[in-house]
Amino acid sequence: MGEDGHGYESGRLNLPFVGHCTFGKQPAALDWDALDADVAVLGAPFDMGTQYRAGARFGPRSIREASTLFSFGHAGVYDFEDDKTYLPAGQARIVDIGDADIIHTDTIRSHANIEHGVRKILAAGAIPVTLGGDHSVHIPCIRAFDGEEPVHLIHVDAHLDFVDSRHGVLYGHGNPLRRASEMAHVTGMTQLGIRYVSSSNKADYEAARKAGSDILSVRDVRKLGTEGTLARIPKGVRYYCTIDIDGFDPSIAPGTGTPSHGGFLYYEVLEILQGLTERGEIVGIDLVEVAPHYDQSETTSFLAAQLLLATLGYMVENQGIGRAG
Repeated sequence: MGEDGHGYESGRLNLPFVGHCTFGKQPAALDWDALDADVAVLGAPFDMGTQYRAGARFGPRSIREASTLFSFGHAGVYDFEDDKTYLPAGQARIVDIGDADIIHTDTIRSHANIEHGVRKILAAGAIPVTLGGDHSVHIPCIRAFDGEEPVHLIHVDAHLDFVDSRHGVLYGHGNPLRRASEMAHVTGMTQLGIRYVSSSNKADYEAARKAGSDILSVRDVRKLGTEGTLARIPKGVRYYCTIDIDGFDPSIAPGTGTPSHGGFLYYEVLEILQGLTERGEIVGIDLVEVAPHYDQSETTSFLAAQLLLATLGYMVENQGIGRAG
């Protein structure tokens, strides 16, 4: 460690625009049979489940590119509000294992390849973080947990995504929470941000509640506040978080296929995720529906990358993840 406390004098400066573009500039680990990590990032560049604007297949690449901005600094990120340094070098091993192979026009095989990647991560004892892709990729991600202890789903989205079947479509981006609710290892759901023109009709809302979902709109969450919202979520359990970027307002996340006004702002979601790491254990995340070509400013990709890295920092700090945890 150099005299400046950051190690810059004894190693590479390694600016964000230098080097290979992995998530957070973390090491690549492409041998899925020899993973040695606490957290593993998997790309799922599949967007053939979309009903409107495609383009989320480029989400993983754009999130990785944006994440290099937040990798600057060998000594982690000091948050003066929390008076803590998050993700210092050596605290937890985070790796990027590349992308699942996508077979164009073949949803079943593409989903199977995504599920295979998540299963490899879980078999290595690591926490999977999957970069979508459209929201249908949540189905193989959560299916891979069938051999794990039960999870409670935390779902951030503008849309309920509880469609059963339309014209025989079972695995599109309007179906993932319905499919998840059918899995025995999913013990409940909290769905946050749901509003106005959703992917589901009234009967789907009734089915979701019957399946044990607590559905809160953006306005509900704002009335309850962070603590009130967290109080409605089971405490001391394992959480799996599925985050659709259109849960955020299009003023800060325009790069998505189905934008919906009236969405969350950054801290509203971040504080809930931070609270989850203090109340229980986040054991998996997928973040989906970033379609970068609708956002020339790249704001959406930066939002996704910052949210994920901040959440990983809270997970490492509060859940004891890592060799030094």
